[in-house]
Amino acid sequence: MSDPRIAPDELSAWLRLLETPGLGRESVRRLLAAFGSPQAACQAPLAARRGVVGDALARALEEPPAHWPALVERTLGWLAASPRHHVVTLGDPGYPPLLLATADPPVLFYAIGDLDKLLGPSIAVVGTRHPSRQGLENARAFAAHLSQVGLTVVSGLALGIDGAAHEGALEGPGGTVAVVGTGLDQVYPRRHQALAARIAEHGLLMSEYALGTPPLPPHFPQRNRILSGLSRGTLVIEAAVQSGSLITARLAAEQGREVFAIPGSIHAPQSRGCHALIKQGAKLVESAQDILDELHWADVRLTPVSRSGADHAPDPAPDLHDELLDALGHDPASLDALQARCGWPTDRLSARLLELELSGEVERLPGGLFQRCHRA
Repeated sequence: MSDPRIAPDELSAWLRLLETPGLGRESVRRLLAAFGSPQAACQAPLAARRGVVGDALARALEEPPAHWPALVERTLGWLAASPRHHVVTLGDPGYPPLLLATADPPVLFYAIGDLDKLLGPSIAVVGTRHPSRQGLENARAFAAHLSQVGLTVVSGLALGIDGAAHEGALEGPGGTVAVVGTGLDQVYPRRHQALAARIAEHGLLMSEYALGTPPLPPHFPQRNRILSGLSRGTLVIEAAVQSGSLITARLAAEQGREVFAIPGSIHAPQSRGCHALIKQGAKLVESAQDILDELHWADVRLTPVSRSGADHAPDPAPDLHDELLDALGHDPASLDALQARCGWPTDRLSARLLELELSGEVERLPGGLFQRCHRA
């Protein structure tokens, strides 16, 4: 995508429309359809605007917002600070076509990084902010594999599954896009400052919120429609039944996109959202190739992911005959349950569990449960 440097008067008109109280995205789109450009909409007679958006909103446009001039100057300064800073509007020929085809595309969005990441095939990867170790491993591995074969991974920069998906995707040429719920002059959560900097350098950060916008709760469900709208499908990795990840999956289905879910233990709370999606018709996936096949990525097969430019041998499989691992099975279990299965004394059982936890073969879950880990 070419860099559409926006003219100052055009940017000013866009921001005046978007910052007018009460004038939402739908009303702005109606004004653009009626008058052809943001400048024409701002300059149109009151009576003409009244016929499009009603009297109250037409009158609201008569008085520019008090903060509008400062925001225009701030945004122009931000654009001038780096050639990797962009503002993209509905009027740009390079607007992402998949996103444009949705019912509620952003009227304007801000971006830092490589705009071409918005034009290639992509898939959203989302999930809980409180994942298991297995969930994090799955997110990194699936994202790395999908990126390795050329799919761009889209996620929301949240803690947990989102962050792991971004990290995995940065290992391959497909790269990653982070859609955030704040202005791009800040990073939320703060723990992802370094990750956001890597994405800005090697992928793309994207937001529909003006510079200076703080992390307000309503913004995060709103940005989910962009995650799904940019993507050919959405993969959910660990999610509660009531969660933002399921909102993203619902939006993807409404947009006519594919929904994928990784199943888990029937005893794990993080699996219940994925199981609910599968019951509703989401595609159950066990490997990244399942996704590629469903998307008809027929000529592409997974290749080993290189890290730091060198191929690494696969991690050795855990000892399949380990007595404690056999007793643990593949579902979470308590210390008492394991003791009943093994017949081991508590000190021996605790010591062996600690060894397996340190080696990454077992994870300690909330509630005093233990779960076997698998390499994705």
